[in-house]
Amino acid sequence: MIRSMTGYGRVESLLEGRKYMAEIKALNHRNLEISLRLSSSLQPLELEIRKMISERFSRGRIEATIRVDMDGDRETIGNIELNLPFAHHYHSLLVQLKEELNLKDEINLNMIAGLKDTFIYSGRQENLSDLWQRVAPVIGETMEAVVSMREQEGEVLHRDLKARIDLIRGFVDSIGLRAPQIVLDYHKRLTDRLKTLAVGIAIDESRVIQEVAIMAEKSDITEEIVRLASHIGQLVEMMGGDEAVGRKVDFLLQEMNREVNTIASKSNDSGVSRIVIEIKSELAKLREQLQNIE
Repeated sequence: MIRSMTGYGRVESLLEGRKYMAEIKALNHRNLEISLRLSSSLQPLELEIRKMISERFSRGRIEATIRVDMDGDRETIGNIELNLPFAHHYHSLLVQLKEELNLKDEINLNMIAGLKDTFIYSGRQENLSDLWQRVAPVIGETMEAVVSMREQEGEVLHRDLKARIDLIRGFVDSIGLRAPQIVLDYHKRLTDRLKTLAVGIAIDESRVIQEVAIMAEKSDITEEIVRLASHIGQLVEMMGGDEAVGRKVDFLLQEMNREVNTIASKSNDSGVSRIVIEIKSELAKLREQLQNIE
């Protein structure tokens, strides 16, 4: 299944007087990159959260904000204490700095109260197992919302990709039909040129046929056409599967581009060259759309 790499989800859940919130944004990125913003109580669970996200997504930049809102939790609020030794030490350092630099600014409450360690939590440690049991479903539900949005956008991408693949398949069929005519045209050009250059001289038709046979062997593009058709079939099959296909499609497009270049160089035919230009144009558009696929 084709999935976009962009998506968004946000879920909130109120359990035992606490609000658990998860917000996830998924953006385009060549590989999987996870950026987390966690509440302090969730910091010990960072590895578990990263593992959970990496098991659900294979590509993209995942920006996740996960919080536990303690507002209304009286037990927690009652266990917040003032860290007086820290506040005294920090204040004395500010006084020293003010005297050393001869500063006129006043030392006020905001300078100290805004510091992270001025107030500390002195209550019991959160049971990480219980905390994980409460927050994991919220993260999971948020990820499913992101995946749902990715799949909806993926349907639009799928239609565009399929239309371009159908165009490429038609172009390849046209090259296949043109291939036999290339040899006939070469035979005619060679014969006409010999007649022009060797006026009054008998032309050795067997020698002409031999030259045409050598040219036909060198310009044979049957294998390249067969491989291109195979790549197109694999591409369609991948798009209908359940796995993330971005990297595999990228590899296939590179192989298709290589076959097309070989066809252009071997055929040495203006008609085929025009078709090759059209194919390469569609391949470039496919590669551009590939940047949006998981």
